[in-house]
Amino acid sequence: MLSLDKNRFGNSEIYISKLGFGAGEIGDFNISDNDAEKILTKAFDLGINFFDTARGYFASEDRIGRFLSSKRKDIVLSTKIGYGIAGIQDWTYDSIIAGVDEALKKLKTDYIDIVHLHSCDKGILEQGDVINALLKTVEAGKVLVPAYSGENESLKYAVECGAFKSIQSSINITDQFSLRNIIPEAKRKGMGVIAKRPIANAPWKYPTKPIGSYVEEYWSRWQKLAIATDITPAELFIRFSVFAEGVSTAITGTANLEHLKTNISYVNKGPLPVDVLSEVKNKYDSASDNWPGEI
Repeated sequence: MLSLDKNRFGNSEIYISKLGFGAGEIGDFNISDNDAEKILTKAFDLGINFFDTARGYFASEDRIGRFLSSKRKDIVLSTKIGYGIAGIQDWTYDSIIAGVDEALKKLKTDYIDIVHLHSCDKGILEQGDVINALLKTVEAGKVLVPAYSGENESLKYAVECGAFKSIQSSINITDQFSLRNIIPEAKRKGMGVIAKRPIANAPWKYPTKPIGSYVEEYWSRWQKLAIATDITPAELFIRFSVFAEGVSTAITGTANLEHLKTNISYVNKGPLPVDVLSEVKNKYDSASDNWPGEI
């Protein structure tokens, strides 16, 4: 039977499955409510207790609220805010307060475990209004862990400023900037770390460079790395990210039950063999020019 171990989420009292569910895909209106309910409830049954969504993921927050609210005491909810509130300017104090309140309603809960400011730039963070608003929701008991999702200099500022207790960042074989340059400090500070895009949008699936696709940059990097191993790319990527130093959980999104089961089976194999991990790191050292994180 498939199951998943849990990690402590930074210095918090939250324990989180090593593989989390990224709920962006099930927010697509082309996926039926019935199919979304099936994959969400099955993910829970298979041992996933962490569900990550965002205001911008269309039907995602609403579907999580409708289909998982009965399991609220056994799951960890994460969302991302800062924009898209009718009548309120994006990335203002009021947009954060309203964003949390709307997420609470959609998720059908009176608190959210982790709330991220969703990829706003460093300049907005430095102004302080959005951070102060998020901390206000923590004081009110609406949010347990104030967090930031983003990359590069903005993420570095979020870690160093001391306001956040958690971060979310792109972490995979082709995207190691945060892992090497920022996450060590986050770990030292006892922050929770959520790795997004652990499979880098599956660049190995494309025989030629996909033009106009979000996987384009990852494809180019994967070609340059030319990693040779008997482990399949999907397994290689997932085990790398899930067990990367400092990572609390890695989130994958799917509406396909068999894909979900396969991903869990990869995690249950544990960390990559030492020789394979060395190959990955050596190839990255040789091929990359300190590639920036992909937002």
